[in-house]
Amino acid sequence: PSAVLGETVLDVARPRLRADFSPIRLEFRFGLRRLLLGLPKSVLRAAETTLSDPPAHAAKHPLVEPSHRAFLLRKLHSLSGVVPVAGFVVFHLWTNARALSGQEAFDAAVLDINHMPYLPLLEAGILLPLAFHGLYGVKLALQGRPNLGRYGYARNWMYTLQRASGVVALLFIVAHLWELRVQKALGVLGPTGFYPTLVAHLSSTVGGVPLSAIFYLVGIAACAFHLANGLFGFCASWGLLLSRRSQRAGMLAFGALGVAVFLLGANTTVFFATGSRWLGGAAPHSTPTPINPPATVK
Repeated sequence: PSAVLGETVLDVARPRLRADFSPIRLEFRFGLRRLLLGLPKSVLRAAETTLSDPPAHAAKHPLVEPSHRAFLLRKLHSLSGVVPVAGFVVFHLWTNARALSGQEAFDAAVLDINHMPYLPLLEAGILLPLAFHGLYGVKLALQGRPNLGRYGYARNWMYTLQRASGVVALLFIVAHLWELRVQKALGVLGPTGFYPTLVAHLSSTVGGVPLSAIFYLVGIAACAFHLANGLFGFCASWGLLLSRRSQRAGMLAFGALGVAVFLLGANTTVFFATGSRWLGGAAPHSTPTPINPPATVK
């Protein structure tokens, strides 16, 4: 009878005992109950083994469990698209808009950036998240299977366009980095060589068609859409836009931001290509320092 009573009391006490992680308090509690209730030592050892040994189905580390790892990588991908990639894109386009005031203003902005302290660390803090966001985004785009034929909802279109615009934006950013940043690292260009290089490339034509300028406009459009739609998706997936009203307001706000970012970059591109502002009329186009611009291909 005492054994049956002991096992019954142990079954009642086990949930509370499992929540107690203090060995001293655990030993005192079992000792007291064994003295008062006459529990056999075998029952006590079995209970201690149950509490000390982890269950076979214990959760694995989040980075080991495949489902958890995929979830964390997606969250990190989403976060890296906002900090620092989105902020850098807006800052970069805003800095490039200094070209609208001529080469001296543009060169001064470039030199200010090159004189920033800890510039290599700052560039690494931007390029590494950018590389992760771009490469993992390509992986997600390749894994996705568009089903617009069966589900032509607006958000489904936005999801597909987000993946497509990400691939186009990545190609544009890589080409832009090769055109300027890599050439600077190789010693081909100096800080004051960016302006004439952009003028030469964007004003060139192939058969009368400004392919470089068109490529820039398409790339900037992809970046602007990817940024705006990505910010909306980030806020929705992180629980910042839960109600329908807040989602509608977010769509309008981020849509306006995307249009503003595109106009900012497109206006600078048109200025480099033609010497005129797309918005605001003609502007004085200072003669760039000659760098042997490529000849027009007819």
